[in-house]
Amino acid sequence: MSDFPTLETERLLLREIVATDATALFDIHGDTEAMRWFGTDPLTDLQQAERLVETFAAWRQMPNPGTRWGIQRKLDNQLLGSCGLFKWNRGWRSCIVGYELARSARGAGFMLEALSAVLAWGFEQMGLNRVEAQIHPDNAASLKLLRALGFVQEGHMREAGFWLGEHHDLLQFALLRREYLTPPSSGPQAALESAAHVER
Repeated sequence: MSDFPTLETERLLLREIVATDATALFDIHGDTEAMRWFGTDPLTDLQQAERLVETFAAWRQMPNPGTRWGIQRKLDNQLLGSCGLFKWNRGWRSCIVGYELARSARGAGFMLEALSAVLAWGFEQMGLNRVEAQIHPDNAASLKLLRALGFVQEGHMREAGFWLGEHHDLLQFALLRREYLTPPSSGPQAALESAAHVER
């Protein structure tokens, strides 16, 4: 995994997160309300955001690598959030998806658009058979987003997460390759066209 896999959609450029993105990341990850379901405590200073850039870059060098894309709006080149595939188990052909979006960018279908491209890349380029996601039971928007993409709930994990000083239950979801590669009338493209209002 050397060259970064830049992706492009109708409205978005999914590209490498770089040092100059630290301020935008801090604005997003420092927003307690926006990050309440993300699974980590909100950032409290710019230096933490700078370290986050380094963390995302390091994903691609790990034994079980991952890729984190910055979600940039083409219209004004604004960084709206990020999404990625991580904890890649090559032997099992599986990984986990994660994502976050600035509050100001919600409601326009950006994350649905971004994840549709990322999932397609993962199934094709990484040879994935399974993509997992863990979502807080109260995160209604994210639950709608995953279901629109074809994810299926598989279980309820009790107190599996810990952030903001509390243990949190998480719902286990997964999407299989054969479920993603469905006819346009019922697959992710249909969701992209009809469910633009659902996103995290």
